[in-house]
Amino acid sequence: MKSRTFLFVVVANLVVLVALAIFAPHLMISPGKPIEAHGELATDCFACHTPFLGSDPEKCIACHEVAEIGRKTTKGVAIAGEKKNVAFHQHLVEHDCLACHSEHKGVQPFRPIGQFSHRLLEQAIQDDCGSCHSGPGDALHRKIEGNCGSCHTQDAWTPATFEHDQYFRFDRHHDADCVTCHVDNIYDAYTCYGCHEHSRSKIREEHLEEGIHDYENCVDCHRSGDEDEAKYLWRSRRLQGGRVEDFRPGRSDERRRREDHD
Repeated sequence: MKSRTFLFVVVANLVVLVALAIFAPHLMISPGKPIEAHGELATDCFACHTPFLGSDPEKCIACHEVAEIGRKTTKGVAIAGEKKNVAFHQHLVEHDCLACHSEHKGVQPFRPIGQFSHRLLEQAIQDDCGSCHSGPGDALHRKIEGNCGSCHTQDAWTPATFEHDQYFRFDRHHDADCVTCHVDNIYDAYTCYGCHEHSRSKIREEHLEEGIHDYENCVDCHRSGDEDEAKYLWRSRRLQGGRVEDFRPGRSDERRRREDHD
């Protein structure tokens, strides 16, 4: 008799729990209250969730029309003074709301920004960082427009992947603006023909006199304005089969460095 009573109590409790999970899931399995904007849906779990299947992005965009995100509310009222840049929602490659959002405060209203993947965006938007981000205000970046990917990755803004001295070291004879060498703000390419003495015909003539026929990629040999260094690097490439050794400054190079500091 006692075992039957115990079994009945267990079954009754299970039935009640299952019924509550189906008809009042917000009391049973909710990880927390939804964010304030979705407060009116706190007792209507199935507005966003499908039983046994979870939350479907299609239910999100049934209310939040992608083309209107950040521009109008779900009731069609224009949003004034929106400070967050949300225009990228119109350029997602797929509608995967849960990749960035979780509406329950028990989990987190918005996932950490580090979890956002730029790969969710169309390629054109990935290449146009300025459509979402403001550029740095330091002296270097104020001269540069766009093409952030030449030095930075989408995984992290810092550290930058580019060290200019590895390719060319500036001195007082080469104190030029970025656009002098990097035409049209294209920073993964350069030209040395932006200066008055660097005409293509003159460069060709001078290099052919030295027996140099492969001279288009100037920084292969010219790592600075020092001609001795350029000669050393060129000879080093020939002797080492294309591999360049570090340049050891000679007297003329040391003298030029002193002049630069005067």
